[in-house]
Amino acid sequence: MSSTPIKYARRTPSGRIVSLSRDDDMDLGVSGEFTSTSSGGHNDYINYTVMMPPTPDNQPKAAAPGSKPDDLPSPFGGAAKGSGRRRRGVGEEGDGGRGGGHGAGKLDRRMSVMKSMLMRSQTGDFDHNRWLFETKGTYGIGNAFSSKDEVEFDEDGEPINISDFLEKPWKPLTRKMKIWFAFSWLLDQLPKLNPINRAADLVALREKFETASPSNPLGHSDLPGLDVFISTADPEKEPPLVTANTILSILATEYPVEKLSLYISDDGAALLTFEAMSETAAFARVWVPFCRKHNIEPRNPDSYFAIKRDPTKNKKLPDFVKDRRWIKREYDEFKVRINGLPDTIRRRSDALNARERKLARERSGGSEANAASSGAETKTAVTATWMADATHWPGTWKVPSPDHSKGDHAGIVQVMIKTPHHDPLYGAPGDHPYLDFTGIDTRLPMFVYVSREKRPGYDHNKKAGAMNALVRASAIVSNGPFILNFDCDHYIYNCMAIREGMCYMMDRGGDRVCYVQFPQRFEGIDPSDRYANHNTVFFDGNMRALDGLQGPMYVGTGCLFRRYALYGFPPPRANEYLGLYGQNKRPAPPPRVATSMDADDPSGPSLDMDPDLCAPVKFGNSTMFGNSISVAEYQGRPLADHPGIKNGRPPGALLVPRPPLDAPTVAEAVSVISCWYEDNTEWGQRVGWIYGSVTEDVVTGYRMHNRGWRSVYCITKRDAFRGTAPINLTDRLHQVLRWATGSVEIFFSRNNALLATTRLKFLQRIAYLNVGVYPFTSIFLITYCFLPALSLFSGSFIVQTLNVTFLVYLLLITITLTLLSLLEVKWSGIGLEEWWRNEQFWVVGGTSAHLAAVVQGLLKVIAGIEISFTLTSKSANDDEDDIYADLYVIKWTSLFIPPLTIIIVNLVAMAIGFSRTVYSEIPQWSKLLGGFFFSFWVLVHMYPFAKGLMGRRGRTPTIIWVWSGIVAITLSLLWVSINPPDNSIPSSGGIEI
Repeated sequence: MSSTPIKYARRTPSGRIVSLSRDDDMDLGVSGEFTSTSSGGHNDYINYTVMMPPTPDNQPKAAAPGSKPDDLPSPFGGAAKGSGRRRRGVGEEGDGGRGGGHGAGKLDRRMSVMKSMLMRSQTGDFDHNRWLFETKGTYGIGNAFSSKDEVEFDEDGEPINISDFLEKPWKPLTRKMKIWFAFSWLLDQLPKLNPINRAADLVALREKFETASPSNPLGHSDLPGLDVFISTADPEKEPPLVTANTILSILATEYPVEKLSLYISDDGAALLTFEAMSETAAFARVWVPFCRKHNIEPRNPDSYFAIKRDPTKNKKLPDFVKDRRWIKREYDEFKVRINGLPDTIRRRSDALNARERKLARERSGGSEANAASSGAETKTAVTATWMADATHWPGTWKVPSPDHSKGDHAGIVQVMIKTPHHDPLYGAPGDHPYLDFTGIDTRLPMFVYVSREKRPGYDHNKKAGAMNALVRASAIVSNGPFILNFDCDHYIYNCMAIREGMCYMMDRGGDRVCYVQFPQRFEGIDPSDRYANHNTVFFDGNMRALDGLQGPMYVGTGCLFRRYALYGFPPPRANEYLGLYGQNKRPAPPPRVATSMDADDPSGPSLDMDPDLCAPVKFGNSTMFGNSISVAEYQGRPLADHPGIKNGRPPGALLVPRPPLDAPTVAEAVSVISCWYEDNTEWGQRVGWIYGSVTEDVVTGYRMHNRGWRSVYCITKRDAFRGTAPINLTDRLHQVLRWATGSVEIFFSRNNALLATTRLKFLQRIAYLNVGVYPFTSIFLITYCFLPALSLFSGSFIVQTLNVTFLVYLLLITITLTLLSLLEVKWSGIGLEEWWRNEQFWVVGGTSAHLAAVVQGLLKVIAGIEISFTLTSKSANDDEDDIYADLYVIKWTSLFIPPLTIIIVNLVAMAIGFSRTVYSEIPQWSKLLGGFFFSFWVLVHMYPFAKGLMGRRGRTPTIIWVWSGIVAITLSLLWVSINPPDNSIPSSGGIEI
């Protein structure tokens, strides 16, 4: 019975394949035609390829006559493997008794295994080898017979199984990553199920609180008092001119002057900041009345004079142009004075120090020996920093010394602008030589400079500690029932914004609102928003969705607090949410009343109750501060002018004038900002801003929600506040690193949402859980970014099979996610470009800052290594020709390494995959295109990062090229070590199939 012969072939030097029949009578090892050097020599016929038909019935019955089984090449990759491989059958010992039949069977099995390998890797047809293994069957007439009684062994003596020839998919790894991404996606999407929009009625607020009535015959404002906090720490990174513009915008805001107080916390105790604030208070005496007279918007001088539109639009007074020209000249001189303060302080200090040295020499009699004996006094005089009144500055000196350094200085409270008169003080003709303020209220809100005491050996708790010191000092001085906090670079852009926020506090049910959060808006961002600095997806999407639950999170600035809630007290009314997902709601029991035993018990409240549900009792030893708590709670209540108001105050209760400040009150304010005041108290634990995290804002808001309070998100038609954001790539990544590290700290602390009380709604709990979980996604994200490159390196597609079911599933998932994204963009008002920038920087930050945050957070939890961050620079750009010059500044940081590695690895993988496909005998273009698509998708997300590394006009710094070369060389050596190239000419003289 004849069968189709087996085909042999060889590749000629020109690349052409010549087919040879096994039935042809030729001796490959003897014939000179096939062994001569001119015809290709040894390599052309020794390294031949067996071409076998893909059908089972088209195979030879036995080996060709005269051939020896041991002379045949090994189908497993060369002579080395073929000579070392052996098999044992039943009744055999070693290699003894192996006859021709066994040799033919060995050849058939080798041919069959080789045929199966070719089928799987090249054509993707039916897997014959698997069929033989599972059915124990045969092909043809005994050829390629797989006997279950015979075992094959490799050269190391290990048994060979059929699974050794099958491709190993990456199912376990990808399945775990897909599960995590699905879990993370659910955490992000579930809190967005109930977005809402709010609107405030300013007319109703004015009619209710500032209109003449029987309880308010003169029509004075019955609105509660408001204390505004500004925090600054370093005049080098937070220029005094920026802070001064913020203060001017607050002093000129539309809120009752007698009810408004402004406090600035200078945590660096710098004389430069102090004198800049003094200059600001002086300039405010003309700037604030000017804004009220001409209804200026915005009331930040720097932003107002930088507006490109016509300044005379909607201005009706004839003297506007004259007033504006004069105030612009005054502001320019004000800037010159502020910017010249460092040099003024230095020259003044040098002159006074020289005078002190001269006086010291005169007191010592003028001799050098006596002068040397009083060296300590002379040294002190030389290094001192002097105020304008020729006295030593009690804060930090330019040259640090004991009691005068950033971590060692006295507490300072200085009233820059005194308490205003209760009744309006209108200007009269002739009050000012250049401006006419007739009929304009010229009063200014109270302005206080505060710098808390710092001493070595005390943990001052950074910004949170400074804010708590302001809370105590303001409670002594003004005790406004509401607190609005700003960063030094955020100013009031809408002068009516505070009134809109107060609408929610004074509304029915407002006594349950702990804070009103305003969205953050930024200026100075490049038009393309390369690094997603506007963060509109978070502020217009996530935060607005949380407003439909229990309220938005506190995000650090632009937040209007209820002072009583900030003290750690629970709300007057709250609900508990029971059940698996909080489906059962019931009224919470009344707050537990604190007793004297709780104050004396160092262990605090009982263990059967969450600490957040107990009223705090340890506020410190200030009697004046303790008395102010109940006053602030009462004054913060809404008006009881409706039967639906359950916890209100009578109309007209806040018409009493504020008492003037006296020396004992200021002395008490200095006492409560001392470094020892918080000892044995609950400040930072349950009272005020919470300590223990670099993101103290999120933790503070979480603790309020955990007690049952609600919060409100106030989006005004005109931006309420505006600030600056770091447009530099390095600063932006460090900012994201700080936020992500704080999230990791929250996850490993008692502030984890999994440990929340039943007063936190289920979806609100999910939102806070997502805050602590999202940095861990970076571990899987960075793995996913390397998978396309690994696919191109190995030649195996990232997806094992592309059947119809998989493609339909992928299409449905893609359409669903696209529709959800479009729906989110639609209801939140986010632009598609803003959404895409957010997606890009999520990948950039996730592969760099988030991964570093996970490492730092774990080091803090496991090893106790404290995390320190540098203050984000808020310096104004000095390049007037290019306002975005800082965008192109490249400051190397280790956070660049992971994204840079991802970019280089994917580029190298695309080059390797393309080369392998082009020079392959059977090119797999579909796999190449699939790998190219996924790698290109990763590189598209990395585009902002790559563009940031290019610098201005493509001038990439040398350090970038150095690291790129290091990564490329390391990658090449690693790949050669993992997958070394096969030798084309075996040293043992065998042949390769």
